[in-house]
Amino acid sequence: MHTLARTSAPRLLLTGALGLVLALGGCSDEPTEAPVPSTRAADIAADKVSPPQPVVPPTWPLTGVAAADVVNRPALAVKIENPPEVRPQTGLDQADVVWEQVVEGGVTRFVAVYHSVVPDEVGPIRSVRPMDPAIAAPLHGVMAFSGGQPGFVRALADAGLQIVSHDEGDPGFYRTRGRAAPHNVFGTPATFLSQADAGHQASPGEQFRIARRPELATAAASGTPAGTVALTMSRSSQPSWTWDAATATWLRSESGTPANAASGARLAATNVVVLRVDLIDSGTTDPAGSPVPETRLTGTGEALVATGGRTVAATWSKDDLATPLALVGADGQPVQLAPGKTWVELVPNGTGSVTLG
Repeated sequence: MHTLARTSAPRLLLTGALGLVLALGGCSDEPTEAPVPSTRAADIAADKVSPPQPVVPPTWPLTGVAAADVVNRPALAVKIENPPEVRPQTGLDQADVVWEQVVEGGVTRFVAVYHSVVPDEVGPIRSVRPMDPAIAAPLHGVMAFSGGQPGFVRALADAGLQIVSHDEGDPGFYRTRGRAAPHNVFGTPATFLSQADAGHQASPGEQFRIARRPELATAAASGTPAGTVALTMSRSSQPSWTWDAATATWLRSESGTPANAASGARLAATNVVVLRVDLIDSGTTDPAGSPVPETRLTGTGEALVATGGRTVAATWSKDDLATPLALVGADGQPVQLAPGKTWVELVPNGTGSVTLG
Protein backbone atom coordinates (compact mmCIF):
# COMPACT_ATOMS: atom_id res chain seq x y z
CA MET A 1 0.00 0.00 0.00
CA HIS A 2 2.78 2.41 0.93
CA THR A 3 4.82 1.44 -2.06
CA LEU A 4 1.84 1.87 -4.30
CA ALA A 5 1.26 5.35 -2.85
CA ARG A 6 4.82 6.43 -3.77
CA THR A 7 4.56 5.30 -7.41
CA SER A 8 1.11 6.82 -8.03
CA ALA A 9 1.96 10.37 -6.97
CA PRO A 10 4.57 11.14 -9.67
CA ARG A 11 2.19 9.87 -12.35
CA LEU A 12 -0.47 12.27 -11.08
CA LEU A 13 2.03 15.10 -11.02
CA LEU A 14 3.18 14.31 -14.60
CA THR A 15 -0.36 14.19 -15.85
CA GLY A 16 -1.12 17.52 -14.28
CA ALA A 17 2.04 19.07 -15.66
CA LEU A 18 1.22 17.95 -19.17
CA GLY A 19 -2.25 19.43 -18.86
CA LEU A 20 -0.77 22.71 -17.64
CA VAL A 21 1.68 22.84 -20.56
CA LEU A 22 -1.10 22.19 -23.04
CA ALA A 23 -3.26 24.82 -21.44
CA LEU A 24 -0.45 27.37 -21.47
CA GLY A 25 0.33 26.49 -25.12
CA GLY A 26 -3.20 27.46 -26.12
CA CYS A 27 -2.67 31.00 -24.84
CA SER A 28 1.01 31.33 -25.67
CA ASP A 29 2.43 34.77 -26.64
CA GLU A 30 4.75 33.12 -29.19
CA PRO A 31 4.09 34.45 -32.76
CA THR A 32 2.33 32.09 -35.15
CA GLU A 33 2.65 32.00 -38.96
CA ALA A 34 0.22 34.52 -40.48
CA PRO A 35 -2.11 33.36 -43.29
CA VAL A 36 -1.23 34.49 -46.83
CA PRO A 37 -3.51 37.39 -47.75
CA SER A 38 -5.50 37.12 -50.98
CA THR A 39 -3.99 39.05 -53.89
CA ARG A 40 -6.16 41.96 -55.02
CA ALA A 41 -7.21 42.36 -58.66
CA ALA A 42 -5.47 45.72 -58.79
CA ASP A 43 -2.16 44.11 -57.71
CA ILE A 44 -2.54 41.46 -60.41
CA ALA A 45 -3.20 44.08 -63.06
CA ALA A 46 -0.23 46.12 -61.89
CA ASP A 47 2.09 43.14 -62.02
CA LYS A 48 1.06 42.15 -65.54
CA VAL A 49 2.78 43.73 -68.53
CA SER A 50 0.16 44.77 -71.11
CA PRO A 51 1.06 43.88 -74.70
CA PRO A 52 1.68 46.92 -76.92
CA GLN A 53 -1.32 48.02 -78.93
CA PRO A 54 -0.89 47.75 -82.72
CA VAL A 55 -0.26 51.08 -84.38
CA VAL A 56 -2.83 51.71 -87.10
CA PRO A 57 -1.52 54.48 -89.36
CA PRO A 58 -3.97 56.99 -90.82
CA THR A 59 -5.06 56.37 -94.39
CA TRP A 60 -6.31 58.51 -97.26
CA PRO A 61 -10.09 57.94 -97.38
CA LEU A 62 -10.39 57.52 -101.16
CA THR A 63 -7.44 55.17 -101.66
CA GLY A 64 -6.96 53.50 -98.28
CA VAL A 65 -3.22 54.12 -98.62
CA ALA A 66 -1.47 54.70 -95.29
CA ALA A 67 0.51 57.90 -94.80
CA ALA A 68 1.92 59.85 -91.90
CA ASP A 69 0.79 63.16 -93.36
CA VAL A 70 -2.87 62.68 -94.27
CA VAL A 71 -4.18 66.19 -94.90
CA ASN A 72 -7.68 67.40 -94.10
CA ARG A 73 -8.94 69.03 -97.30
CA PRO A 74 -11.97 68.64 -99.57
CA ALA A 75 -12.11 66.27 -102.48
CA LEU A 76 -11.96 67.92 -105.89
CA ALA A 77 -13.92 66.42 -108.80
CA VAL A 78 -12.96 67.66 -112.27
CA LYS A 79 -14.77 66.93 -115.54
CA ILE A 80 -12.18 65.83 -118.14
CA GLU A 81 -12.95 64.89 -121.73
CA ASN A 82 -11.73 61.83 -123.63
CA PRO A 83 -12.12 61.97 -127.43
CA PRO A 84 -9.01 60.75 -129.34
CA GLU A 85 -7.93 64.26 -130.31
CA VAL A 86 -7.38 65.42 -126.71
CA ARG A 87 -5.21 62.51 -125.55
CA PRO A 88 -3.00 62.37 -123.57
CA GLN A 89 -4.79 64.26 -120.81
CA THR A 90 -2.98 66.14 -118.06
CA GLY A 91 -3.19 65.05 -114.43
CA LEU A 92 -5.42 62.04 -115.05
CA ASP A 93 -2.72 59.70 -113.71
CA GLN A 94 -2.74 61.47 -110.33
CA ALA A 95 -6.43 61.05 -109.51
CA ASP A 96 -7.47 58.88 -106.57
CA VAL A 97 -10.65 57.75 -108.34
CA VAL A 98 -11.74 58.12 -111.98
CA TRP A 99 -15.28 57.50 -113.22
CA GLU A 100 -15.80 56.87 -116.95
CA GLN A 101 -19.20 57.55 -118.49
CA VAL A 102 -20.72 57.53 -121.98
CA VAL A 103 -21.87 60.91 -123.31
CA GLU A 104 -23.43 61.97 -126.61
CA GLY A 105 -21.86 60.63 -129.79
CA GLY A 106 -20.62 57.51 -127.97
CA VAL A 107 -17.44 59.14 -126.67
CA THR A 108 -16.64 58.91 -122.98
CA ARG A 109 -15.90 61.54 -120.39
CA PHE A 110 -14.23 61.32 -116.98
CA VAL A 111 -14.97 62.58 -113.51
CA ALA A 112 -11.48 62.61 -111.98
CA VAL A 113 -11.41 62.91 -108.19
CA TYR A 114 -8.34 64.33 -106.45
CA HIS A 115 -7.61 64.22 -102.74
CA SER A 116 -4.37 62.52 -101.68
CA VAL A 117 -2.47 64.24 -104.51
CA VAL A 118 -3.11 67.74 -105.84
CA PRO A 119 -1.53 68.00 -109.32
CA ASP A 120 -0.19 71.25 -110.70
CA GLU A 121 -2.47 71.14 -113.73
CA VAL A 122 -5.47 69.18 -115.07
CA GLY A 123 -7.30 69.13 -118.38
CA PRO A 124 -8.80 69.45 -120.87
CA ILE A 125 -11.78 70.41 -118.71
CA ARG A 126 -15.26 70.13 -120.19
CA SER A 127 -18.93 70.38 -119.29
CA VAL A 128 -21.03 68.45 -116.79
CA ARG A 129 -23.68 65.83 -117.50
CA PRO A 130 -26.87 64.69 -115.69
CA MET A 131 -25.22 61.69 -113.99
CA ASP A 132 -22.50 63.77 -112.32
CA PRO A 133 -24.44 64.61 -109.11
CA ALA A 134 -24.81 60.90 -108.32
CA ILE A 135 -21.05 60.43 -108.78
CA ALA A 136 -19.80 63.46 -106.89
CA ALA A 137 -22.46 64.21 -104.25
CA PRO A 138 -21.16 61.64 -101.70
CA LEU A 139 -17.83 63.50 -101.67
CA HIS A 140 -19.51 66.71 -100.47
CA GLY A 141 -16.60 68.66 -101.90
CA VAL A 142 -15.76 70.90 -104.84
CA MET A 143 -16.55 70.23 -108.51
CA ALA A 144 -14.77 72.11 -111.31
CA PHE A 145 -16.03 72.16 -114.89
CA SER A 146 -16.36 74.25 -118.03
CA GLY A 147 -19.90 74.54 -119.36
CA GLY A 148 -23.11 72.63 -118.86
CA GLN A 149 -26.82 73.07 -119.33
CA PRO A 150 -28.40 75.16 -116.57
CA GLY A 151 -30.41 72.22 -115.27
CA PHE A 152 -27.31 70.02 -114.98
CA VAL A 153 -25.39 72.75 -113.17
CA ARG A 154 -28.27 73.42 -110.82
CA ALA A 155 -28.49 69.71 -110.00
CA LEU A 156 -24.87 69.75 -108.80
CA ALA A 157 -25.56 72.60 -106.40
CA ASP A 158 -28.78 70.94 -105.21
CA ALA A 159 -26.75 67.79 -104.46
CA GLY A 160 -24.64 69.71 -101.94
CA LEU A 161 -21.51 70.28 -104.03
CA GLN A 162 -19.64 73.56 -104.28
CA ILE A 163 -19.42 74.62 -107.91
CA VAL A 164 -16.30 76.12 -109.48
CA SER A 165 -17.26 77.11 -113.01
CA HIS A 166 -15.22 78.39 -115.94
CA ASP A 167 -18.35 80.01 -117.40
CA GLU A 168 -18.89 81.96 -114.18
CA GLY A 169 -15.36 83.34 -114.26
CA ASP A 170 -14.17 81.48 -111.17
CA PRO A 171 -10.38 81.58 -110.66
CA GLY A 172 -8.12 78.71 -111.74
CA PHE A 173 -9.16 78.22 -115.38
CA TYR A 174 -7.14 79.21 -118.44
CA ARG A 175 -6.89 78.37 -122.12
CA THR A 176 -3.73 76.90 -123.57
CA ARG A 177 -2.16 77.46 -126.96
CA GLY A 178 -1.82 74.67 -129.48
CA ARG A 179 -5.33 73.30 -128.96
CA ALA A 180 -8.54 74.43 -130.57
CA ALA A 181 -11.51 75.47 -128.44
CA PRO A 182 -13.34 73.94 -126.67
CA HIS A 183 -10.54 71.44 -126.02
CA ASN A 184 -8.08 73.97 -124.59
CA VAL A 185 -9.49 74.71 -121.11
CA PHE A 186 -7.13 73.65 -118.35
CA GLY A 187 -7.01 74.43 -114.65
CA THR A 188 -5.00 74.64 -111.44
CA PRO A 189 -6.44 72.32 -108.76
CA ALA A 190 -4.84 74.22 -105.87
CA THR A 191 -6.70 77.35 -106.96
CA PHE A 192 -9.96 75.43 -107.25
CA LEU A 193 -9.54 74.06 -103.72
CA SER A 194 -8.65 77.48 -102.30
CA GLN A 195 -12.21 78.59 -103.07
CA ALA A 196 -13.84 75.99 -100.83
CA ASP A 197 -16.22 77.66 -98.41
CA ALA A 198 -16.69 76.79 -94.74
CA GLY A 199 -19.21 74.07 -95.55
CA HIS A 200 -16.96 72.26 -98.05
CA GLN A 201 -13.54 72.06 -96.38
CA ALA A 202 -13.72 68.63 -94.75
CA SER A 203 -12.12 65.52 -96.18
CA PRO A 204 -14.49 63.10 -97.92
CA GLY A 205 -15.68 59.92 -96.30
CA GLU A 206 -14.66 56.50 -97.56
CA GLN A 207 -16.40 55.82 -100.90
CA PHE A 208 -15.56 52.10 -101.09
CA ARG A 209 -14.71 49.38 -98.58
CA ILE A 210 -10.92 49.10 -98.66
CA ALA A 211 -8.88 46.30 -97.10
CA ARG A 212 -5.88 47.09 -94.93
CA ARG A 213 -3.56 45.04 -97.13
CA PRO A 214 -3.71 44.15 -100.85
CA GLU A 215 -3.90 40.40 -100.27
CA LEU A 216 -7.03 40.87 -98.14
CA ALA A 217 -9.01 42.49 -100.97
CA THR A 218 -11.99 40.35 -101.96
CA ALA A 219 -11.03 39.69 -105.58
CA ALA A 220 -7.36 39.11 -104.73
CA ALA A 221 -8.25 36.64 -101.98
CA SER A 222 -11.05 34.67 -103.62
CA GLY A 223 -11.52 35.85 -107.21
CA THR A 224 -10.99 34.09 -110.53
CA PRO A 225 -7.65 34.75 -112.31
CA ALA A 226 -7.88 37.16 -115.25
CA GLY A 227 -5.25 38.84 -117.39
CA THR A 228 -7.46 41.35 -119.20
CA VAL A 229 -10.75 43.16 -118.72
CA ALA A 230 -11.98 44.40 -122.12
CA LEU A 231 -14.93 46.79 -122.24
CA THR A 232 -17.27 48.05 -124.92
CA MET A 233 -18.65 51.38 -123.78
CA SER A 234 -20.01 52.22 -127.24
CA ARG A 235 -19.15 51.66 -130.90
CA SER A 236 -16.45 54.29 -130.67
CA SER A 237 -15.08 53.51 -127.22
CA GLN A 238 -13.43 50.20 -126.28
CA PRO A 239 -11.03 50.65 -123.37
CA SER A 240 -9.30 47.66 -121.80
CA TRP A 241 -7.25 46.84 -118.73
CA THR A 242 -4.31 44.40 -118.61
CA TRP A 243 -2.90 43.02 -115.37
CA ASP A 244 0.76 43.87 -114.81
CA ALA A 245 2.28 41.82 -111.99
CA ALA A 246 5.48 43.91 -111.97
CA THR A 247 3.60 47.04 -110.86
CA ALA A 248 0.66 45.21 -109.26
CA THR A 249 -1.72 47.37 -111.29
CA TRP A 250 -4.11 47.17 -114.21
CA LEU A 251 -2.76 49.09 -117.23
CA ARG A 252 -5.22 50.97 -119.43
CA SER A 253 -5.42 50.89 -123.21
CA GLU A 254 -7.71 52.75 -125.62
CA SER A 255 -8.83 50.49 -128.49
CA GLY A 256 -5.65 48.46 -128.11
CA THR A 257 -3.29 51.44 -127.80
CA PRO A 258 -1.54 52.00 -124.43
CA ALA A 259 -3.10 54.98 -122.67
CA ASN A 260 -0.69 57.49 -121.15
CA ALA A 261 -0.96 60.78 -119.33
CA ALA A 262 0.73 63.93 -120.62
CA SER A 263 3.50 63.25 -118.10
CA GLY A 264 4.32 60.04 -119.96
CA ALA A 265 3.06 57.84 -117.13
CA ARG A 266 0.89 54.90 -118.12
CA LEU A 267 -2.67 55.20 -116.88
CA ALA A 268 -2.99 52.49 -114.25
CA ALA A 269 -5.34 51.40 -111.47
CA THR A 270 -5.08 49.11 -108.47
CA ASN A 271 -8.79 48.36 -108.74
CA VAL A 272 -11.11 48.39 -111.75
CA VAL A 273 -14.79 48.41 -110.82
CA VAL A 274 -17.20 47.72 -113.69
CA LEU A 275 -20.85 48.68 -113.17
CA ARG A 276 -23.57 47.59 -115.58
CA VAL A 277 -25.93 50.55 -115.81
CA ASP A 278 -28.99 51.69 -117.73
CA LEU A 279 -28.39 54.48 -120.23
CA ILE A 280 -31.52 56.57 -120.74
CA ASP A 281 -32.45 59.67 -122.70
CA SER A 282 -32.10 62.75 -120.50
CA GLY A 283 -34.63 64.60 -122.66
CA THR A 284 -32.05 67.22 -123.64
CA THR A 285 -29.73 67.78 -126.60
CA ASP A 286 -26.27 69.26 -126.95
CA PRO A 287 -25.55 72.37 -129.11
CA ALA A 288 -25.15 70.10 -132.16
CA GLY A 289 -28.60 68.62 -131.60
CA SER A 290 -27.41 65.21 -130.39
CA PRO A 291 -29.44 63.58 -127.58
CA VAL A 292 -27.68 63.71 -124.23
CA PRO A 293 -27.74 60.31 -122.50
CA GLU A 294 -28.01 59.91 -118.76
CA THR A 295 -26.51 57.07 -116.76
CA ARG A 296 -28.93 55.89 -114.10
CA LEU A 297 -26.75 55.49 -111.03
CA THR A 298 -29.31 54.88 -108.31
CA GLY A 299 -30.91 51.52 -107.69
CA THR A 300 -29.00 48.30 -108.22
CA GLY A 301 -27.24 46.28 -110.90
CA GLU A 302 -24.53 43.82 -111.80
CA ALA A 303 -20.86 44.60 -111.11
CA LEU A 304 -17.41 43.15 -111.62
CA VAL A 305 -14.42 43.99 -109.44
CA ALA A 306 -10.85 43.41 -110.67
CA THR A 307 -8.00 43.46 -108.16
CA GLY A 308 -4.66 41.68 -107.98
CA GLY A 309 -4.99 39.90 -111.34
CA ARG A 310 -8.32 38.39 -110.33
CA THR A 311 -11.98 39.30 -110.70
CA VAL A 312 -15.09 38.70 -108.66
CA ALA A 313 -18.75 39.17 -109.57
CA ALA A 314 -20.74 41.52 -107.37
CA THR A 315 -23.92 43.56 -107.09
CA TRP A 316 -23.85 47.35 -106.85
CA SER A 317 -26.48 49.45 -105.12
CA LYS A 318 -26.97 53.12 -104.41
CA ASP A 319 -30.01 54.37 -102.52
CA ASP A 320 -29.85 58.05 -103.45
CA LEU A 321 -27.55 60.77 -104.77
CA ALA A 322 -25.86 61.44 -101.42
CA THR A 323 -25.14 57.79 -100.54
CA PRO A 324 -21.85 56.19 -101.60
CA LEU A 325 -22.01 53.19 -103.88
CA ALA A 326 -22.14 49.79 -102.15
CA LEU A 327 -20.62 46.59 -103.58
CA VAL A 328 -21.74 43.19 -102.27
CA GLY A 329 -20.41 39.78 -103.30
CA ALA A 330 -22.36 36.60 -104.04
CA ASP A 331 -21.85 35.59 -100.39
CA GLY A 332 -23.70 38.70 -99.22
CA GLN A 333 -20.56 40.26 -97.77
CA PRO A 334 -19.25 43.73 -98.72
CA VAL A 335 -16.58 43.64 -101.42
CA GLN A 336 -13.28 45.12 -100.28
CA LEU A 337 -10.87 46.81 -102.68
CA ALA A 338 -7.09 46.92 -102.32
CA PRO A 339 -5.40 50.14 -101.17
CA GLY A 340 -4.63 52.27 -104.22
CA LYS A 341 -6.26 54.04 -107.16
CA THR A 342 -9.63 52.96 -108.48
CA TRP A 343 -11.26 53.41 -111.89
CA VAL A 344 -15.02 52.95 -112.16
CA GLU A 345 -16.38 51.98 -115.58
CA LEU A 346 -20.08 52.69 -116.24
CA VAL A 347 -20.83 50.14 -118.97
CA PRO A 348 -24.31 50.44 -120.53
CA ASN A 349 -26.66 47.49 -120.38
CA GLY A 350 -27.64 46.23 -123.79
CA THR A 351 -25.17 48.17 -125.95
CA GLY A 352 -22.07 47.62 -123.78
CA SER A 353 -20.14 44.49 -122.92
CA VAL A 354 -17.46 43.10 -120.62
CA THR A 355 -15.04 40.40 -121.74
CA LEU A 356 -12.48 38.69 -119.50
CA GLY A 357 -9.28 37.16 -120.84
